[in-house]
Amino acid sequence: MVSNLLAADVEAALEAAFAGGDDELLVVDPSAETIVSLVETAVGRDDLPELSMLADERTLKDVMDDFVVASRAADLVADGSLDLRVLDGEVDNALFVSPSRVVALVTAGDGVAALSTDDGEFVDEVYDSHRGAFDDAEPYTLRTPAISRVRETMEAEIGEAARADFDAVLDATERDGGADLDEVTVSLLVAAKNDVLLYDISKWGEDVGIASKATFSRTKTRLEDLGVIDTEKVPIDVGRPRLRLKLGDERLEGVDAAELAAEAAEMMAATPA
Repeated sequence: MVSNLLAADVEAALEAAFAGGDDELLVVDPSAETIVSLVETAVGRDDLPELSMLADERTLKDVMDDFVVASRAADLVADGSLDLRVLDGEVDNALFVSPSRVVALVTAGDGVAALSTDDGEFVDEVYDSHRGAFDDAEPYTLRTPAISRVRETMEAEIGEAARADFDAVLDATERDGGADLDEVTVSLLVAAKNDVLLYDISKWGEDVGIASKATFSRTKTRLEDLGVIDTEKVPIDVGRPRLRLKLGDERLEGVDAAELAAEAAEMMAATPA
């Protein structure tokens, strides 16, 4: 290796990989932690190279079970910043490969060693090999909608206040020790805070790709049984009355979205399944 960079965390190692100034970066066999860090680092950057990720399918599925990570990754895919494909086989270490350098990640306890080289002949060989493997690999399809589309459609169809609450509650689920709420529960909780019809939030959720109306209905019933939300019937001209979602406990009234998330999660955790 021409040079070594010792980094205490994955984020610092990623910065080393970005430092080459290339238009493309090929990421090979990243760990779950590296995928999450890469997505978080990439969001909002305007100096990002085009990312081509070749990753283990099981690892991708595990990481993309997290709505926040998956929806951010979907944003990157939608704007052409990220291309995900399935790795066939294994490599010795996670690699960041660009036309000008190779960075290998080696974990050691709680630390990460990022070993880099810009030796032209070696870099060319590694780049050509893994670029060819990437071109031959099967694409990985994300089923989670892009977070920008989720936000835009919620504001347009449900309301600006609901969209602001959605962002705040979702942020609360990301913090260390934060509320453990899935995306459907977050959507219903926000809808209840804003007196939205179950029909409207479930139709929006199905249309945008969060979950089916049936999933929204099942989750509503569970939250209602736990006392987190309540419903009231709203008569309509034709057909059965629709249900307006309401918060179901006085502890949830008049608090900000982050506290709402924490209180709801505590109520759910305290009630036997």
